[in-house]
Amino acid sequence: MSEKIVGRGTWYDLMAKKVVDREKKLGRNTDRIRTEMGLGASGFPHIGSLGDASRSYAVTLALRDMGFNSELVAYCDDKDGLRKVPAGLSKDLEKYLGHPVSSIPDPFGCHESFGKHMSSLLLESLDKCGIEYRYFSAKEVYEKGIILPEIRTILANAQKVGEIVKEEVGQERYTERLPFFPVCAKCGRIYTTNAYAFEPKTDKVLYKCEGLEIRGKLIKGCGHEGEADITKGEGKLTWKGEFAARWKALDIRFEAFGKDIADSVRINDRISREVLNFEPPSHARYEMFLDKGGKKISKSAGNVFTPQVWFRYGSPQSLLLLMLKRFVGTRSLDVSDIPSYMNELDYLEEVVFGTKQVSKRELVKLKGLYEYCWVTKPPAKPSVHVPYNLMAFLAKMAPKENPEDFIADTLRSYGYLQKNQQIDDGLRQRIEYAFNWVLDFEEIKETSVTLSEQERTAISTLLETLNAEADADKIQNAIFHAAKSNGLQPRSFFKLLYTVLMGAPQGPRLGPYVLAMGKQNVVAALQRALAKR
Repeated sequence: MSEKIVGRGTWYDLMAKKVVDREKKLGRNTDRIRTEMGLGASGFPHIGSLGDASRSYAVTLALRDMGFNSELVAYCDDKDGLRKVPAGLSKDLEKYLGHPVSSIPDPFGCHESFGKHMSSLLLESLDKCGIEYRYFSAKEVYEKGIILPEIRTILANAQKVGEIVKEEVGQERYTERLPFFPVCAKCGRIYTTNAYAFEPKTDKVLYKCEGLEIRGKLIKGCGHEGEADITKGEGKLTWKGEFAARWKALDIRFEAFGKDIADSVRINDRISREVLNFEPPSHARYEMFLDKGGKKISKSAGNVFTPQVWFRYGSPQSLLLLMLKRFVGTRSLDVSDIPSYMNELDYLEEVVFGTKQVSKRELVKLKGLYEYCWVTKPPAKPSVHVPYNLMAFLAKMAPKENPEDFIADTLRSYGYLQKNQQIDDGLRQRIEYAFNWVLDFEEIKETSVTLSEQERTAISTLLETLNAEADADKIQNAIFHAAKSNGLQPRSFFKLLYTVLMGAPQGPRLGPYVLAMGKQNVVAALQRALAKR
């Protein structure tokens, strides 16, 4: 008997069912099931920052499909202190190290604070992807007292919190101080303060501004001794407690998290249960995106790959495909991967609309993935699919005057457009992506294929000619010769080259294409194909 398909047949539907089953088992009210994503505000948001939102929102959509009222909470930690000046910004910002990002001026001068500017970039990306959310600013949450009962409980049970932290990660720090950072009334810093006592009757935390080492750099305290009023938002809980507090206060039932904060999540799960008497939300742990050098993509590492960069070359739906197609395992990523995700989204669309055939079970799964990429509002008809590299080729070849007319005529001659078919808004956006790509890059992003020994030899034969030849017709003939001299059908060899170079089985004449895209780039792409085993 085949396994029953849940919802749209994706991981997110299965996760939604697990969340509901768990909530019913716990006996909790399911009139509203909130999912959550954390929103950083201390640096430029990177691609991975969108992962929290897209994955949790997909679970929210699956819950809605099941008939439940669900919403995504976007919680912005804009009371976080600035630990490092982000790459690309002025070193003058170093004077604000340790200050809450919501109290630092916006270096770009367009928002009320540094934190507002940075968080707005990610919120803008969520909007562009069609992700709906309820926004919470940590600054406002603390100032309005939304998590005040939880803060009181955690501070009153600080010794228990310290023991949990020590048991889980061996850190004794919070057995000696409170899990709370007051904002120093004198110097304005938040992480330099040592909170040593809580007075429940007055809601005051006593502290001394002693300094703190952040990323190997000592941020000196000013020595001020004072008291912070927790009812006025004059400080914040540490991460080892704040997650739990907001889970309970905002009634969060699901949150995905990256493995880099797994320890904090484990600690907060215990604090939620043992101190706040709130069963923590269901979790799903995911791995991080790495750059091509194997380093984690992050706002502090200086290798930030932002959603805004993606949107210059690819659609919001292709970015959601990156986020949603796989949940586990690390993935290396850079800008050169965008064309392949654009092409893969086209493939999903072809499957959904029946021009590509797959098994019934695979159809359900891929259709569900496609629909989540469109936040369950997919188009009623397929778009015009032109392989990304082919579109980039046409953008490069197009004359400055009336480039769209040239591209339309060429696409008609290649059969991508019908005789009288005009360029619509969707195809026009693809052309814009291609023009941006050509403007900024030259390198071809080849498709990975498995080569037979005959095909390897044929490519090697072709490379010998490419290295010495600069005539389009002679390059075209060399492809025929490389195929025939190595026992391959020219048609299949051309198809192989088209697949490697532009991710599609057919395209324009390869001779002119090789020269237009840069012979050295094509040679490098074919050499990389040979190097893969």
